[in-house]
Amino acid sequence: MRVLTVVGARPQYIKAAPLSKELLKVGIEEILVDTGQHYDPQMAGIFFAELGLPEPSHSLGVGSGPHGQMTGRILERLEEVIVDVEPEAVVVFGDTNSTLAGALAAAKMSLPVIHIEAGLRSFRSSMPEEINRKLTDHISSVLLCPNSQAVDNLKREGIADNGVGSGLISVDEIKHQFKRKKPFVCNVGDIMVDGLNSIKNVDVEIDGIGDVVNGDYVLVTLHRAESTDDSQVFKGMIDRIIDLSKRISVVFPIHPRTLKKLHETGLFNILKQADVQMLEPLSYAQFVKLQSNARVIVTDSGGVQKEAYLLSRPCVTLRDETEWTETVKAGWNQLIGRKPENLVETVLSAKVPDEPQVNLFGDGKAASRIAQCISSVKYTLQ
Repeated sequence: MRVLTVVGARPQYIKAAPLSKELLKVGIEEILVDTGQHYDPQMAGIFFAELGLPEPSHSLGVGSGPHGQMTGRILERLEEVIVDVEPEAVVVFGDTNSTLAGALAAAKMSLPVIHIEAGLRSFRSSMPEEINRKLTDHISSVLLCPNSQAVDNLKREGIADNGVGSGLISVDEIKHQFKRKKPFVCNVGDIMVDGLNSIKNVDVEIDGIGDVVNGDYVLVTLHRAESTDDSQVFKGMIDRIIDLSKRISVVFPIHPRTLKKLHETGLFNILKQADVQMLEPLSYAQFVKLQSNARVIVTDSGGVQKEAYLLSRPCVTLRDETEWTETVKAGWNQLIGRKPENLVETVLSAKVPDEPQVNLFGDGKAASRIAQCISSVKYTLQ
């Protein structure tokens, strides 16, 4: 069986790496396509080498651009690749423009779409990622969810029938469930756990920051369009980060989109003069090390919220909503919105909850379950 896997952004590389290894074990030929949505070498190439991800068979090189333009370019170029390699199914991850374009290209060519991290919802319809994930779910043949809440979301939307359980599926259940009518929906666990487990104990150096073990610092990440596109919102966030740096050390790896906005708004030099440790984009192992040793993590990223939980670090999220509501309910994550006037107070008072941490995202064997699901596609969805 031959499948085409579409990646294009940092979180997708992390998830694709363990899956590629498991696909090989079950005898599936994988054609890996990198759309180039993250075109900075530090955001793309270094991840392939570090995670042991095979070099992509095709690199589309779409770069940055408005949502419609980027999605259109990926769709156009992917169609050419699909015609050339003739896969039997297309695998997409998450909620990026690469995700939606990959799903559309496959669906329009009558190929099964396998959506990994299906069913997540922020319930904010204006959010580009929410649009991408919902559209992808509604044209997918196989929807592989990271947790029970995602399965329940699909049930409410009529994608999953009531006979599909929300619990973590076993390999035997996979074989049985694939006899059901499509679409196939199940909870396989979160594949990011697989990726994180493979690298969290790797010892790496981080230039320019010294020893971060047991560091008393706050790690900040900021990159989403909803944070950077509105200059007033963006300035408010940067001002609060500067305020925070007056009370505790702040380490801030700068995403290329954020760096561009800092220069456009004239905030780069102001931030540079503040007591903020700005870093270039890091490798995954370096970033995980920073997360593991931070006192608190401040972010607008969905993936980082989840990683913070998995690494047992308190998280403060610069958004009005989150897909990872479980982390909020468990007390490890606080939403303070895009205008975080109370950022300093919230961060300084954040602490590890008294209640024992529970396993929210599976057993770290999601990649194996996903490979079993994909190997079953050829018997049921053609």
